[in-house]
Amino acid sequence: MKEQKKIPTGKVQRAAKLFTTGAKVGGNYVKYFAKKAIGDEHAKEQLDEDNAEDIYKSLSELKGSALKVAQIMSMDKNMLPSAMQDKFSLSQYSAPPLSYPLVVKTFRQNFGKGPTEVFETFTKNAVNAASIGQVHKATKDGKTLAVKVQYPGVADSVKSDLNMVKPIAMKMLGLKEKDVKQYFEEVESKLLEETDYELELRQSIEISEGCKDLEGFIFPKYYPEFSSKRILTMDWLEGKHLKEFLATNPSQELKNLVGQRLWNLYDFQVNELRAIHADPHPGNFIIQEDGTIGLIDFGCVKRIPEEFYLKYFQLLNSKLIDDDEQLRALFFDLEFLFHDEPKSSQDLFFEVFKNSMNLLIKPFLGETFDFSDKAYFDDMYAMGEDLKKRKDIRKNGVARGSRHILYINRTFFGLFSLLNELNATVTTTTSFNF
Repeated sequence: MKEQKKIPTGKVQRAAKLFTTGAKVGGNYVKYFAKKAIGDEHAKEQLDEDNAEDIYKSLSELKGSALKVAQIMSMDKNMLPSAMQDKFSLSQYSAPPLSYPLVVKTFRQNFGKGPTEVFETFTKNAVNAASIGQVHKATKDGKTLAVKVQYPGVADSVKSDLNMVKPIAMKMLGLKEKDVKQYFEEVESKLLEETDYELELRQSIEISEGCKDLEGFIFPKYYPEFSSKRILTMDWLEGKHLKEFLATNPSQELKNLVGQRLWNLYDFQVNELRAIHADPHPGNFIIQEDGTIGLIDFGCVKRIPEEFYLKYFQLLNSKLIDDDEQLRALFFDLEFLFHDEPKSSQDLFFEVFKNSMNLLIKPFLGETFDFSDKAYFDDMYAMGEDLKKRKDIRKNGVARGSRHILYINRTFFGLFSLLNELNATVTTTTSFNF
């Protein structure tokens, strides 16, 4: 993949980049309408592919906030056409890397010396590149290391970058403010955390230590002495990302094993640690030939307050399905329902959220669940589309539900998507502490 020698940093430069891309997208629509007029059956498919290529190329060169938008949207199958989902998913681990001189500059700013002065060997070319930073392979004292280097300017431009990118991205993607509001709010809060590698270092050590006894997982050791606010050094883990792993045509038995371990990981984090690895995209899991999973990137860790835990995870309790009185009380506590609304509205929204919850908790109701069940995921996506279209379901223009729910739901949807890609059947018993 061709290296990127610089990142546009000024507002004018970045806006100009997006304006140029918007013009290309406009041209794609001109071609689409011309093809549609002559009855081309593949016109819409070609439009989505052309737009995906042009938009991804632009966002990947901007990196940071702009590219993170693409990454998050690629994980929501209700948000984008499949062509854009496929293209934007590359931002999870395969974005265009920065050139070596910029990496050297970051090292000198953080350590006062270049990477080859810090490590015995250091690859000039990035091994992986994502939205916030890229990874290089290094060696030191007989150890093989992964060194994550943050892109220049990312941390300083989060707020201003998003304010600029949002309206342009909405226009290019044909989305409305209400469709992307929660994404941009999440991007901002996540980026502010994820650009602080000192915070990630502390969280990585904490969560790795807490999960160290989980069967089938390995965690890298982290090296504070070779880390800083913009550089993070850890052990190198051998293995493949999910798509690479699936390309080796593993047996269904092995895929089920990997799926079961992923389920066990999140069950343990939720119920024992009250802290979860809240960014479960495929690029953060490294799978080895025997199904052992390496877990990396703890830039986004969601802490689960005890009071919220005791209320929200009651919803996954099968005993509540037919207990409308207790379920309604929980919906009030979790801000799905409000006492200042008319009783008729409360009853209407109660049924909406009860039906949604009954669908969401299906994997938790039996001893096992087959995540290859296409009908289940079709129902999930249809439900998401329906909820997005309902203007009446918002409260004062804002999505209902405790602010903690967005992270928790996104984490579980991400987990379910991983299990779906594996076509895994797993034991879904949980260890809720009620």
